[in-house]
Amino acid sequence: MMREADLYPPLKAHFEGRGLTVKGEIGAADLVAMGGPDPVIVEMKLKFSLTLYHQGIARLALSPQVYLAVLRPEGRQARRMLAENTALCRRLGMGLITVRGRDGFVEVLAEPGPYAPRGSKVKRARLEKEFTRRQGDPNAGGATRHGLVTGYRQDALRCAAYLAEYGAAKGAAVARDTGVPGATRIMADNHYGWFARVSTGVYGLTEAGRKGLADWDGALPG
Repeated sequence: MMREADLYPPLKAHFEGRGLTVKGEIGAADLVAMGGPDPVIVEMKLKFSLTLYHQGIARLALSPQVYLAVLRPEGRQARRMLAENTALCRRLGMGLITVRGRDGFVEVLAEPGPYAPRGSKVKRARLEKEFTRRQGDPNAGGATRHGLVTGYRQDALRCAAYLAEYGAAKGAAVARDTGVPGATRIMADNHYGWFARVSTGVYGLTEAGRKGLADWDGALPG
């Protein structure tokens, strides 16, 4: 079974390969390497933990060159775990290193340095679109018993409520009277199983749709 101390030899060799002098257990730090503009400090753990991040953040008071080092995780969730922790280290200005258990292979996933986030116009536009589309604040207390109320679900509920009141109707009429521009597409896609195509361009409400209206009662303002 791997021990935390087993991470030290490959990490020592890695930083000596960078031309640095390496010593272990200097003060509170697991590994310190000298020879560059700033001391390099590495905090080691077998797996990611809040304690590891706390230690790394504390070491930033000593040097901007701080790395977290962990035994490389394996399994189905490993890739996601590494991606999420690499992103977190970058946001905190710390480096991230993994050590492979079977052969000690060292991989640097992130170097220490100031975090400069790149804005995403696409994600921002998606956020603003959903905010504008959402009517009222139906998720104020957290998730409902069925899940979150999205703008799309609210639009589908408006279409379902219209059909429940007036019966089967053309998509254009539903769009006009409900104020849901994409009514025809919503009913045609039938994501929730609430709608049935009666004839060309005409849709009716299914039993699942009636149940949906009951289940999501209160999801629409007013």
